[in-house]
Amino acid sequence: MSVNLTLLTVMGALYACGIYLLLERSLTRVLLGLMLLANATNLLILATGGYAGLAPLFDKATDPRDYNDPLPQALILTSIVISFAVTAFMLGIIYRTWVLARQDEIQDDAEDRRVAETPSFDAEDDAVIPVETSEFPLVAAGPAGTADGDAPEETVRAGARHMPAAEAAAEEQPGSRTVHPGPEGGQK
Repeated sequence: MSVNLTLLTVMGALYACGIYLLLERSLTRVLLGLMLLANATNLLILATGGYAGLAPLFDKATDPRDYNDPLPQALILTSIVISFAVTAFMLGIIYRTWVLARQDEIQDDAEDRRVAETPSFDAEDDAVIPVETSEFPLVAAGPAGTADGDAPEETVRAGARHMPAAEAAAEEQPGSRTVHPGPEGGQK
């Protein structure tokens, strides 16, 4: 398959102009850029379709290798319909911004500037997570890995009161019915 240099040059110019217009702040220029990109894509699909052949009509006398491939034509037709829908949508957006603001250019707002100036490091998301993340610690061994009976009993702060760690661990077991009076004297 030989490549048509003129078609490739036109396609490259359409892609370059379309991308340049797409990066503008004016919605009308963005629309024109989208239209140029759609047309360049149609030319790309047409160029990948190969040589022109016979119409894909059934005839017993014609060799099947002489037929034209209908797939690129179907893809181009689909691309035309999609680009028409995007163009209509963009025209609606352009009309609405013109009616509301009497301008076609998208402006920066304060939130955009704040996000652009914010460093990419987030202290909460990028922090090292400790090994124990539960607010209800379950203690299986005493301090320094000793057995529960070998070391003094650890206390854990639960709300406004301190309680033994083993009791706190027992409260967290499934089906536990341990209820202790709260600091206000009521049931917790």
